[in-house]
Amino acid sequence: MSLTPEERSFYADNGYLVRREIVDAGWLDEIRREVDDLHGRMAEAPVEGVGISWEEYDDTSKPARIRQLMHGELVSAGLDRLIDSPNVLDVLRPLMGDDISLFHCKLLMKAAHDGTITPWHQDYAYWTRHNNEPQMINCMLHMDDADAGNGAIQFVPGSHRDGLLEHDRADMSFGVFLPGYFGEREGAVTLDMRAGDAVFFGPLVIHGSDANTSERDRRACTMAYDVTGNGYCRRVVSGTKTADRTF
Repeated sequence: MSLTPEERSFYADNGYLVRREIVDAGWLDEIRREVDDLHGRMAEAPVEGVGISWEEYDDTSKPARIRQLMHGELVSAGLDRLIDSPNVLDVLRPLMGDDISLFHCKLLMKAAHDGTITPWHQDYAYWTRHNNEPQMINCMLHMDDADAGNGAIQFVPGSHRDGLLEHDRADMSFGVFLPGYFGEREGAVTLDMRAGDAVFFGPLVIHGSDANTSERDRRACTMAYDVTGNGYCRRVVSGTKTADRTF
């Protein structure tokens, strides 16, 4: 189902858009099973081309858990199918046009009790080094219900209108972030999401998430898309234009 005029207007005004139930229960269960299997599987036999950031524990007896995993399409057939499915592309095409490529597919685990803060940032602060324009859109699939208690994503609506802001760099696990780290921001909203829901958001909207101190995991996957030809990509998922820079 494509976007209504109201949805397109909301995205333009706020920099993000929620779409409910982009995957059904069976598809979501498949993705969850594959993702849950990755902790042990990647610890024993890493897959070439997959980048992993592990949770760090003082208690060395705790089993290894993935914090973030880059290029999830290489290790999850369910995610690989979702990347170029109508469930996602029917939302992206009205916002980006027909020529769309996958930039990356990243798992964000945010485990119960251990999931850390993601400080305020704009994704384009990372992506601008690829000599591209801010045309990308993220699709963040939620594998669990998410709310303020387990570190749901937060946005500052309309903040994309201010363009790219100066980010700080520090010796922390998170590479770049806006001044204030994750301090209170006027107008910030926390999205209450259900498992199977997705939020689509642009590269300039300010967003972040609190630590997960709850008993509940907050597993998610962000699939970042770009206009084909605007920079590096993993693969073309829509349109007739070919990519000249792949990785």
